[in-house]
Amino acid sequence: MQRTERTTRPRTIDQLLDAKLISRLSQLDVSSRKVFAGKLKGERRSKKRGESVEFADHRPYVTGDDLRHVDWNIFGRLDRLFMKLFLEEEDLSLHIIVDASESMDCGEPNKFLFAQRLAAALGYIGLVNLNRVSLTALAERALEDIDDSNTGQDSSAGVLSAIRNLRGRRRVHDMGAWLCGLEPAGGTSFHEAARRIALTRQGKGVMIVISDFFFKEGYEEGLRLLLGRGYDVFIIQTLSPQEVEPTLGGDLRLRDVEDADVAEVTISAALLKRYKATLAAYCDQLRAFCARREITHVTVQTDMAIETLVVDYLRRKGLLR
Repeated sequence: MQRTERTTRPRTIDQLLDAKLISRLSQLDVSSRKVFAGKLKGERRSKKRGESVEFADHRPYVTGDDLRHVDWNIFGRLDRLFMKLFLEEEDLSLHIIVDASESMDCGEPNKFLFAQRLAAALGYIGLVNLNRVSLTALAERALEDIDDSNTGQDSSAGVLSAIRNLRGRRRVHDMGAWLCGLEPAGGTSFHEAARRIALTRQGKGVMIVISDFFFKEGYEEGLRLLLGRGYDVFIIQTLSPQEVEPTLGGDLRLRDVEDADVAEVTISAALLKRYKATLAAYCDQLRAFCARREITHVTVQTDMAIETLVVDYLRRKGLLR
């Protein structure tokens, strides 16, 4: 597709998320098909019995139990010791991966701007629900790696920038500043980026990858790496309307924005038909690959409203509740 004119970049979180959308997002939470054990207590109800404030059940007392959790009211009525059990509250790690390679800086509406807004919306939902939120941008050029856990990891191939372990509503502006500071750059080694993410991630939770998935090296090995250690992986394949329905015509000399490969083509009806069939087949292959590995895959176009995508579509897909 032809590259569009440079899009005006957002400068603040308010330019990514308007007040109306924020009010809708505040009513949502991240969902997962698995039960996760977090290191900190959050607001997520677990099926595991714990010691939070919400009563769950009783069980008979056995020698060695903590007498502070005996239900003395039942003892007074039945003259038997029973222990009070509670629903334990757990936190969930939310890791959002944003493709910041130059192939995302195309389309109308712009794919990268769409990815920024979607990442901001999902990150906001995680923060207001006291989940631990981390974000990673994928591209070749290495920038500063902001790490709240103080692990001091160095930048490596495939990762442009990262911000980790944000928690609570007060970190929303930190997340917004990080997202607004991103600039698409070059290509990316998805395999290398996924390897680094797999080695440095903490806890268990939900991982969301926002990308067009136009990786020349393929996506298979990278996705296999992201699946490990109990993460529930969601793929949001982002395409522009011009990629789905091209409007090109005539004799063109096309240059790849990521690696400068050049191809001279004559655009005809037959070529456009073959292109559409190839794109559909590629998306179907990615969808089938994900289905075999219990990865949730969705394909969205950038002309879809973020509110519709998040509040309606992603709720039906099980990512949000």
